[in-house]
Amino acid sequence: MSTKRAAKLPIVHDTEERHTSSKVQQTNALRLKIDHLKSFEPLTDNQRLFYDAYKRGDYFLALHGVAGTGKTFIAVYKALEEVLDKTNPFNKIIIVRSAVQSREMGHLPGDIDEKLDIYQQPYRQICATLFDRKDAYDRLAEQGHIEFISTSFIRGMSFDDAIIIVDEMQNCNYSELQTVITRVGYRSKIIWCGDYRQTDLIKNKADTSGIKKFLEIASTMPCHTRIEFGVEDIVRSSLVRDWIIAEANYNDKIDCIKS
Repeated sequence: MSTKRAAKLPIVHDTEERHTSSKVQQTNALRLKIDHLKSFEPLTDNQRLFYDAYKRGDYFLALHGVAGTGKTFIAVYKALEEVLDKTNPFNKIIIVRSAVQSREMGHLPGDIDEKLDIYQQPYRQICATLFDRKDAYDRLAEQGHIEFISTSFIRGMSFDDAIIIVDEMQNCNYSELQTVITRVGYRSKIIWCGDYRQTDLIKNKADTSGIKKFLEIASTMPCHTRIEFGVEDIVRSSLVRDWIIAEANYNDKIDCIKS
């Protein structure tokens, strides 16, 4: 007569359960939600104009003007508000920049991700301020809420359900700007940030900034909203404001002498 042996069930120790639960809690603690995003009110009249345009649903915006006016900061802030709100259709923010500061990425050490990492530092700083934690940008990237890409690698792509922020647009030639705008896909919006006076495209006459031509063409489109930031909008520091004013006065003096 055969005797059936009872199947042995795996033993789950209480310490293992607690360890697994702890890891889940730790993972959830790392995930950023809209409740973690700090609130920032507009500091100047032109910042308020952008907030109003964004709330209105404008989807082709240009924030142009002098340094230190918070153009990129408010663009990232308002974009994150929407992306982290599950009732909105946008899946992620795509930050686009030209690696034009050097145009020599091939000479930098490391692979493509390592070469592009230096260009992401401003957004790490912004996200650290917005969430009051240093790892905010990397957490958002891991969650798929934010992505960084260079203009060198976007041809052929289509950006759907996304908020696209083109930063430092004065460092793009016209061909790059044209390529970026033709990537805008279904149910997406795009925000351009830059200042023609700050272009780094000064070494090669064959590679010139396309910002002026692009904005002039964009101004003929009824869907285009442009907000011009001046010295009265500088919020970075009083020193930056004083420098911008002094530089403008100097350039005006030189122009008068030449004329």
